[in-house]
Amino acid sequence: MDDSFALNKANWDERAALHAASADYQTQRFIDSPAHLSEVVRFDLPRLGDIRGLRAVHLQCHIGTDTLSLARLGAQMSGLDFSPASLEQARLLANACGTSIQFVEAAVYDATRVLEAESFDLVYTGIGALNWLPHIDAWARTVAALLKPGGRLFLREMHPVLMTLDQDCENALQMVHSYFEHSKPQVWHDEYSYVASDSKLTAATTHEWNHGLGEIITALLRHGMNLTALEEHTSIPWNALPGQMSLGEGGEWRLNSQPERLPLSYTLQAVKAG
Repeated sequence: MDDSFALNKANWDERAALHAASADYQTQRFIDSPAHLSEVVRFDLPRLGDIRGLRAVHLQCHIGTDTLSLARLGAQMSGLDFSPASLEQARLLANACGTSIQFVEAAVYDATRVLEAESFDLVYTGIGALNWLPHIDAWARTVAALLKPGGRLFLREMHPVLMTLDQDCENALQMVHSYFEHSKPQVWHDEYSYVASDSKLTAATTHEWNHGLGEIITALLRHGMNLTALEEHTSIPWNALPGQMSLGEGGEWRLNSQPERLPLSYTLQAVKAG
């Protein structure tokens, strides 16, 4: 796990400046337009509800575009990430937008070392986060530890079925990877990030893990969280299956053929008992 952590941290440190400079993250639009929200947060506005005045933390916040969006919706935001380079970009963006956000550096499992336990009304986790964590139970324990009794978890994530598919196959849906959590990670080597950029990464190897929906929900229940909503979606914010998807409204990608065949992402909500 330590080796995986170091590999992934180096990769995300290197991605941070590329992402902040990329049009994909729309950082200049955040600066130019005080009402602008990230496409990821806009997608879930009907589900988020009114978060004005809530104390909220965004786990695995990266360069903070979703964190800033939640702050613009009225939440008192903190953002946590293990990448100091990402947090540097997040602070630069928040300062450029004149928005006060507390950004802290730590691995998710160490969140309560840098943030006060049971002090948050809302824990938010954006899409493309859980796959970087080897143990879902430890994540669920952290979520429950951060929330006040009655506090809410809001999670948008890629679907674990999608993570089983061969992303290099452009004419069929072929399941080749594990659906369930497995101690051995999926090892990837990619010299380019997912944004439009010609810059190559030197820290190109990453480790990822899949977690089945049942494993995620069971872990949350085990740590005193009550499931309140689970909605599966036929869209995702990136081209997850090249050659088989098209970009639609709201920055979401969908299968070209029979999109009802495959859940691509989901939104889960749970409330801490108490």
